[in-house]
Amino acid sequence: MHTIVRITTVPISLKVLLKGQLNFMQQNGFSVIAVSANGNEVDELKIQENCNHIAIPLTRNINPLADLVSIVMLVFLLRRIKPTIVHSHTPKAGFVGMIAAYFARVPIRLHTIAGLPWSVEKGLKKSILKTVEKCTVFFSSKVYINSKNLLSYLRNENVKNSKINLLGSGTSNGIDINYFSNTIEIKHTAQQLLVDNNVIPNSFIWLFVGRVVKDKGIQELIEAFINIQKKFPDDLLWVVGNEEADLDPIDQMHRSVLHSNKSIKLFGFQKDVRPFYSAANMLVFPSYREGFPNVPMQSALMECGLILSDINGCNEIVSNQISGLLVQPKSAKDLFEKMLFARENVKLINQYTQQAKLHISSNFNQDVVWKNLLNEYKNLIIEYGL
Repeated sequence: MHTIVRITTVPISLKVLLKGQLNFMQQNGFSVIAVSANGNEVDELKIQENCNHIAIPLTRNINPLADLVSIVMLVFLLRRIKPTIVHSHTPKAGFVGMIAAYFARVPIRLHTIAGLPWSVEKGLKKSILKTVEKCTVFFSSKVYINSKNLLSYLRNENVKNSKINLLGSGTSNGIDINYFSNTIEIKHTAQQLLVDNNVIPNSFIWLFVGRVVKDKGIQELIEAFINIQKKFPDDLLWVVGNEEADLDPIDQMHRSVLHSNKSIKLFGFQKDVRPFYSAANMLVFPSYREGFPNVPMQSALMECGLILSDINGCNEIVSNQISGLLVQPKSAKDLFEKMLFARENVKLINQYTQQAKLHISSNFNQDVVWKNLLNEYKNLIIEYGL
């Protein structure tokens, strides 16, 4: 039996972003071992994916000494378990994982790029992060991009390499169209959510789902929502996700508004976000950068309208004024104008949402994405004579 090692920086990425995929590979003849830093999600991950997990200290920040230690530890681990394939996700796990797999002589070394942190940076920091990405590509056997526009961006940035490919239509994990369905049970739970939070009938709920950090556009969203409130005082902003104070935090002024505005409700991380999509009117996702985000796909299938940044990935989910609205990233003014348009054209937005739902269910079904990757693994094993 061939062994696959799947590496991410933190276990929540394996548990949430790749949910079900590791178990699917095991059901189709592979032995899968998950590797990441330790975390609260490890035990749930092992049960969810029916696989072993091995903790290696990995940091999300640039830390040369810590990264070197992680590489050495991972080399010894890989030499011991002798996997056929190492497949990494997230920038740091890709950098560390591909170097370690190369020196451990793992025959097939794969990395998925689901976003480029350096795409929103400038100067020396951009150069460093871009060089790290190029190193990851160099030490890999193949690299997968999870969106068409991200692939085009890399080529425009002169990151051109025959190793870089796109599987299917994109995405790292696809979307479970059966799970993200606005069923009677979910609608009932959503209604109870409205009751529990004392939402009055005329309120319009704007929803954000994701990490509460600067590069997700939270600051612009807060500013735009404050202006919406002036015209529609009963409107609400629901924020589902954890604040991260150690990496790209929002500034103190916006954080103060986030916690003091009585119309903004912070729900923290939620294991099941479906009732929130069902209860809300519009998802607002003004991120600065993405690969191919899951949240908008989930929202569309749950029939919650979409306002997304006009960036890679997001603009493959939504066509502006056809299946949702696209906004200029980092522009609170443009975001406010699009939110106001949505608020004043609810019937039109509902039509857009149905188009988005059809597009997602037709092109990004999880079953197809998993089978594409499974076939890729099998073809690579044959190609490498293993």
